[in-house]
Amino acid sequence: MRLRNIPAAEPAIAASPYCIKDPDQLKGQWNLSISKNKPIHIEVGMGKGQFITTLARQNPDIYYLGMEQYSSVLYRALQKMEEDPIENLSFLCYPAEELPDIFSKGEIEKIYLNFSDPWPKDRHAKRRLTSSRFLDRYALIIKEQGLLEFKTDNIDLFRFSLEEIENHSDFDLVAHTFDLHHNDEMNQGNVLTEYEEKFSAKGNPICKLIAIKK
Repeated sequence: MRLRNIPAAEPAIAASPYCIKDPDQLKGQWNLSISKNKPIHIEVGMGKGQFITTLARQNPDIYYLGMEQYSSVLYRALQKMEEDPIENLSFLCYPAEELPDIFSKGEIEKIYLNFSDPWPKDRHAKRRLTSSRFLDRYALIIKEQGLLEFKTDNIDLFRFSLEEIENHSDFDLVAHTFDLHHNDEMNQGNVLTEYEEKFSAKGNPICKLIAIKK
């Protein structure tokens, strides 16, 4: 599906107090400047923000960052935020490739990846957010014993992700399931994303994995 451009998105993001501008200037200073010593959790590719806004409301003692590289998508989350602000949540219009440019070693406690683009062609494998190329970047910013959680309805992408994590020197696979909503232990406290609601309503099983930084 082609992403519809919203001309008002970029000016709104630039003017919003809920969006962090020049995040590279905060590298190594996030706890002092933004989170005020709360642990920081990031959703990379947050879409319209249903998942991360729900988490932020549930967990006021954690600071959440919603990262989305497409301004027209982030704009939808921003509109909801302006209607009902959340103190422990900010947005970043930034690509995942540049995570190590804006965070120092160990600054992040947890990363969420939800229903990421599967990039199904083999030649595009390195673009998948669970490829070793991106795992290398996450390993640079997640603290020791910090977590990476991934959900998808794409079985091929999930199998690829399991293999990438199992072969990566900086992560251990903690748990995984090919049918999250029928796994009582892993589904406990599960927060639904927009895509998760859509796909599970069609009967698609949802896959989830949890990995820990060594």
